[in-house]
Amino acid sequence: MSQPFDPEKAENLEDIEKQFAVKAVQHLETYWSILQKIPGSRLRLTKMDDEIYEHFKKEFPDFDPAETIDEDKMKSKEGKEKWRNFMNQYEKKINDFNFGTIIRTNPKFEYDQNTTIFGMRMQFYAIEIARNRAGLNDWVYERAHPEEKKSSS
Repeated sequence: MSQPFDPEKAENLEDIEKQFAVKAVQHLETYWSILQKIPGSRLRLTKMDDEIYEHFKKEFPDFDPAETIDEDKMKSKEGKEKWRNFMNQYEKKINDFNFGTIIRTNPKFEYDQNTTIFGMRMQFYAIEIARNRAGLNDWVYERAHPEEKKSSS
């Protein structure tokens, strides 16, 4: 009979870490590509965007989607607990709700090593839905389609 899995004693298997990194990068590339094709303010990330957005505003009333995320606050003991309680409500509702992903710290910047943090998929959804609702990601589309801006002027 095999021993129960103990995550505290688990080895860090380099191949598994690489696979997680590849999946996280694919996710950010896909999202960025979508933002270039559709203004964020017109984008729906999940079937539950409205519910996620309202829940996020209720649980994180001081979160300003235009401001830079304070990673230390987000990943503090209190921050982790608050986020865990928020995210766990989507366990049976959102696929890969707790899968690791990469989050931009500020909506004004592209993905880059100095402007991103590692987070969970539900954090990404909550933050990006709030940014999209505020029109903070529309610049990505506008930059990808400068001709549309000229023709509408």
